[in-house]
Amino acid sequence: MCNQNALLLNAEPRRPLLPSVAGTWDARVESDIHVSRSLRDPSHLKPLGDDDGTIRVVIETPKGSRNKYAFDAEERVFVLKTVLPAGMAFPYDFGFVPSTRAEDRDPVDVLVLMDEPAFAGCVLKCRLVGVIEGEQISGKKKIRNDRLIAVERDNHSFAAVTHVDDLGKAFVKELEAFFVNYHALSSTHYRIVGVRGPRHARRRLKEGRRAVRTR
Repeated sequence: MCNQNALLLNAEPRRPLLPSVAGTWDARVESDIHVSRSLRDPSHLKPLGDDDGTIRVVIETPKGSRNKYAFDAEERVFVLKTVLPAGMAFPYDFGFVPSTRAEDRDPVDVLVLMDEPAFAGCVLKCRLVGVIEGEQISGKKKIRNDRLIAVERDNHSFAAVTHVDDLGKAFVKELEAFFVNYHALSSTHYRIVGVRGPRHARRRLKEGRRAVRTR
């Protein structure tokens, strides 16, 4: 189910490991070693799946984890960003759509519904069922922070879900409670301003793809 290629090491050829004249390793060689042992940048993968209408999602933080992971594009590795307090964990798998850009300048966020948790770096094929429209306020700065809602293509538990409304009002309330508490950890206020279906989710995705092409 997971695309293991997302974790393959960069296959760029290495130069011979030769010491410099001074007897120390050449900085160029050391740089090559660093690059060759890093991950390929998953944020540059194509955003769409095959011709089945699916999107590709790179998972950063799996369901049930207290650890918040994120991909560091400069180092090309997944890093631990923060640890949630005891009794608090991510309710679903969280990731992003590659080759997109949201209003907060990060790739478009996605919350994925699936049978079992994935892992950081796993690439999933998912179908969109909606979008949670939200905004976060830090001081006097207000930023839109929407999250697409998607269902993993081959899962069983959510196979019948085609619209976010199929998940019920309790789903939205639980998500809002999580996001409010999560953002409060960084002294940021968050609120949900709307819940839309798959048509609006596809529109958000299109805007995110356009933002990458025009920046």
